[in-house]
Amino acid sequence: MSIIVFGSINIDLAAKTPRLPQPGETIIGSNFFTAGGGKGANQAVAAARLGIFTHMIGRVGNDKFAEELLTSLQSYGLSTDNVLIDNSTHSGVAIIAVDEKGQNNIIVIPGANNNVGDADIERLKKVLPEATSLLLQLEIPLEVVLKAAKVAREVGVRVILDPAPARSDLSLAEPAPTGATPTKRIELYPLIDIITPNEVEASQLVGFEVNDTETAIRAAKELQQRGVENVIVKLGDRGAVAVTPDETFVVPAFAVRAIDTVAAGDAFNGGLAAALDGGRSLSEAVVWGCAAGALCATKVGAQVAMPDRETFDNFLHDRAIG
Repeated sequence: MSIIVFGSINIDLAAKTPRLPQPGETIIGSNFFTAGGGKGANQAVAAARLGIFTHMIGRVGNDKFAEELLTSLQSYGLSTDNVLIDNSTHSGVAIIAVDEKGQNNIIVIPGANNNVGDADIERLKKVLPEATSLLLQLEIPLEVVLKAAKVAREVGVRVILDPAPARSDLSLAEPAPTGATPTKRIELYPLIDIITPNEVEASQLVGFEVNDTETAIRAAKELQQRGVENVIVKLGDRGAVAVTPDETFVVPAFAVRAIDTVAAGDAFNGGLAAALDGGRSLSEAVVWGCAAGALCATKVGAQVAMPDRETFDNFLHDRAIG
């Protein structure tokens, strides 16, 4: 079996700074590097590094970054057979600043990611029958995310959504005949098996501040009412809260020295999907997600920071976790 990630592929242009700049302020950084990124590609690498055969479906542009991005993904054992080189635009770019505490801010220019569409859905359909999970994010057009979730549900493949970048509305007006006013909205929530917002994303989805376990549980139950069966709210160094139809539980964070949190959430989703692919329970999968996120935060970068399976297994073994 395999995992499919349908989403964004970016080149990251990252700078290390003593602190994040204020609006209008110029500060001197200490390091600069380029690397493969994009929430979709990051999650694909996270799963592949844990030994799961993973398909990446998305687009890169017609520029010097395309070959670098594809070669990098392939080096992690990913299948890139369904990544299209889009001759009409540039590859997606993320401009990232990371401070000495590991906090970051990010500007994303989508490029080819904005052109992901029906042709990519057709490629997705060809590999869905062999998959256990489809991982989605919101760095490609929402209407395409909706279509991908729908075709996955139709063939019984688990759909996991990381609702990032955050947005308050996950619905679209249903297409109407020319000249007519749409009367119905298509909702993404009922097509999702597991949704994994962090605190900021959860706050924007539900319209109130999520900043602790209590508010995370409240937000999760609100999202369940919208149609999602299982909700996991990622709380950073406070772990994660999970609410299912049958139980509510909290998984504490693993204590590590975080130096760069830029892709920890993507590592979480890769770890979560890898555990589920191996037949583990959701509670075990959340532990895997927290462990993968913690290990990722101990290194600088996104894909290069994803833990390999040996490192991951040793990390859990040292903490007496099976």
